[in-house]
Amino acid sequence: MINVFVLQNGRLNQVPIESREDLENVEPVWVDLTDPNDDERSWVKAIYGVILPGEDEVKDIEASARYYEAENGDLHLRTDFLLEEDEGPSRVVTVAFILARKMLFSVHTDDLPVFRLVRMRARSRPGSIADYMDVLLDLYATDAEYSADALEGVYQNLEEVSGRVLQKEFTDQDAAAALNSIAHEEDLNSRIRRNMMDTRRAVSFLMRGRLLNTEQFEEARQILRDIESLDGHTSFLFDKINFLMDATVGFININQNKIIKIFSVASVAFLPPTLIASIYGMNFKRWFPELEWTLGYPFALALMLTSAIAPFWYFRRRGWLR
Repeated sequence: MINVFVLQNGRLNQVPIESREDLENVEPVWVDLTDPNDDERSWVKAIYGVILPGEDEVKDIEASARYYEAENGDLHLRTDFLLEEDEGPSRVVTVAFILARKMLFSVHTDDLPVFRLVRMRARSRPGSIADYMDVLLDLYATDAEYSADALEGVYQNLEEVSGRVLQKEFTDQDAAAALNSIAHEEDLNSRIRRNMMDTRRAVSFLMRGRLLNTEQFEEARQILRDIESLDGHTSFLFDKINFLMDATVGFININQNKIIKIFSVASVAFLPPTLIASIYGMNFKRWFPELEWTLGYPFALALMLTSAIAPFWYFRRRGWLR
C-alpha cells in the first residue's frame, strides 16, 4: 500500500494513488509505504530516484546501518515504533525513513497507530506542518505520546494485579494468573523503554546533524524532555513489577509452607499412636498382661486415639495450625 500526502495550507491531504501516472502528477511532502509491492517500489525508484530498503535491511540493528547518509545525499534513518494488538503480545515495528528531495519516505510492514494519528491530526490542525521535517518530528512526538498512553495502561493493569495479590485469600490459581499478568506488563514496559531509547537516538541524530531550523530544534528538545520523563516512569513501573513479583512468589511460598506444616504436624501427631501399636504388636505374653485382658484391645485403641488427639490440641493451642 502506498499513501501519498501533499501539503496544503499546513494540512496533510492524502492523494489516492492507483497507478504510476497518479504518482507522477503530484508533488508530495510525505510518501508512506506499508508493505510495498514490487510495482510500488519501482514507481518510487523511477520517479524520485529513491531505492527503498528491503525488509531485511530495515530490521538491521547495527548502529552504523540505522543512521547514515547515502552517496547521493539521501538521509536514511531506522526507528522503532510500538504496536499494541488486541490479540497477542505487543511488538516493535522498525520503520525506515528516507529524507530525499525535500520529501519524507517511510517504509514499514504494518500499519501503525502513530502514523494514523499523525495523519488525522495534520488534517484537523492547519498550519501545524510546514515541510517534510515537521512530519518526521510530528511522528516522533506522537510516538512519545503513544508510549505514554501505553505506560498508563501498564500502570492500571498493575494496580488491578496489586489488588488481587493483596487480597485476604490468595490461592495458587490466583498466583498463577497474577504472574502471567505481571510478566505481560513487564514485557510491554521493556518494549516501551526500548522504543523510547531508539526515538531519543534518532532525534539526537537529527539535532547533531544540524538538519533542523530553530523552531524544529526546539521541538526536538521538547521531545527529548518528554522521553526523559517517560524513562523515569518506566523505572518506577519496573520497581512496582519487581515488588509484585516478589510479593506473589512470597505468597506462593507461604501457601506451600502451610501445606508442609500440615504434613509435619500430622507426622508428629501420629508418632505416639504408631509407637503404642508397635509396642503392643510385640506379642510377649509374659511381660504384657494386657494381652490376656478382655478390655485390652479397646484400651489400646483408646490410648492411641488419645495420644493422637493430644498433639493436635497442643499445636492448636500454641497457634501452630493457623
